[in-house]
Amino acid sequence: MLQNDTFLRALRREPTEHTPVWLMRQAGRYLPEYQKTRARAGSFMGLATNPDLATEVTLQPLARFPLDAAILFSDILTIPDAMGLGLTFAEGEGPRFATTVRDEAAVRSLRVPDMAKLGYVFAAVAQIKRELHGRVPLIGFSGSPFTLASYMIEGGGSPDFARVRTMASMRPDLLDTMVAVNALAVTAYLNEQIAAGADAVMIFDTWGGLLSAAAYRRFSLGPMRDILAALKPAPDGSAVPTIVFTKGGGVWLDEIASCGASGVGLDWTIDIAQARAAVGHRVALQGNLDPLVLLTDPATVAREASAIVRAAGTAPGHIFNLGHGIVPGTPPENVAALVEAVHATSRETRAAA
Repeated sequence: MLQNDTFLRALRREPTEHTPVWLMRQAGRYLPEYQKTRARAGSFMGLATNPDLATEVTLQPLARFPLDAAILFSDILTIPDAMGLGLTFAEGEGPRFATTVRDEAAVRSLRVPDMAKLGYVFAAVAQIKRELHGRVPLIGFSGSPFTLASYMIEGGGSPDFARVRTMASMRPDLLDTMVAVNALAVTAYLNEQIAAGADAVMIFDTWGGLLSAAAYRRFSLGPMRDILAALKPAPDGSAVPTIVFTKGGGVWLDEIASCGASGVGLDWTIDIAQARAAVGHRVALQGNLDPLVLLTDPATVAREASAIVRAAGTAPGHIFNLGHGIVPGTPPENVAALVEAVHATSRETRAAA
């Protein structure tokens, strides 16, 4: 039994006493305790592939802040790494793959990886669940098939993912094949996380917003819809709530809200009041403070967070989050101010309603 199920109730659009809050990358580089654990691990992958250390950093923000959910500490690129592409993280440079997938032979050779190669992730999920002792729900996650393909083609990050977008136009058949394989892999991956104890799962479609409308529907939204339809229930037979987040996808909000997810993540460019008016009755909405607001000061953070809570309204189905992940250099005291403001303001608005 969960001691705090506010996040799950909000995701199911049930009434809650306050607006639940969790933050993308809430376990990360802005915390000095994370930096110490990362140093002990020796590398990012050394940290991510060690269930004991992944559990430790997952729980670190919960020791500081009264957050309403934990999220597995991992990376969206574990699947292509398990495919044999050789993932590394260079300090200050982000992810890099030793092998790229750009030509027909490389694409045709892609296979869904053996989930045993990702056993460290599922072990971490199970261990985190045990050590949470029912305090809050645990969120599992994966990158979207298109976002994974973007990194696989480019070999790492990119300012414009030009190779990916070129392939979408010149060889859409190859990109279709890639995202289809990735979709099967993501489905298996999330189902294993659910079996290990994840209470909800989220799909991060970080780069879908770079696509044209037609390409987004074909290469990003369609595969995510297929994944959501193929997810299995929890071990107790209950349906597992789901969240889809396309950064830059506000123009397709109505379509995303119809994809089968329980909730839709919003980036900071979207007016949350308008979004709630348009689709909030169909799905929960998650978001959407600009992460850079957390670089200001506690008073500013509290003011801006409270404004979003009020704009979202008191109807069931709002989960507070950032419009993207916490950035390095964020003062922890600003995160504390944010969580306090969200909880206090949402209780006040409910009492006044």
